[in-house]
Amino acid sequence: MKVFKDVLKNLLPFIIAAAMLLVVLTSVGNLSGSSKAEERQHLEDALRRAALSCYASQGYYPPDLDYIVARYGIQIDRDNFAVFYEVFAENIMPQIDVVVKHE
Repeated sequence: MKVFKDVLKNLLPFIIAAAMLLVVLTSVGNLSGSSKAEERQHLEDALRRAALSCYASQGYYPPDLDYIVARYGIQIDRDNFAVFYEVFAENIMPQIDVVVKHE
């Protein structure tokens, strides 16, 4: 029993350090996931604002995504996000969806 206590006493600092490292690594992983979600939301909001701005100034919604990128300065990180822009009619707000590619 004494040997077990001695071994436990010697390993305890390593066990605590490993547990703390695990907590830190898990927290960092959660932060990067939430920042991707925030980036996705910001991009989607920017695309919607650009589409509304186009409608307010020109009387129609942008015909496609390239129109928004070219005229409203929206930058899309196509390595990390897929953007779906579906137009039904020029006087109806298009369906805009942004999806994180590497989740």
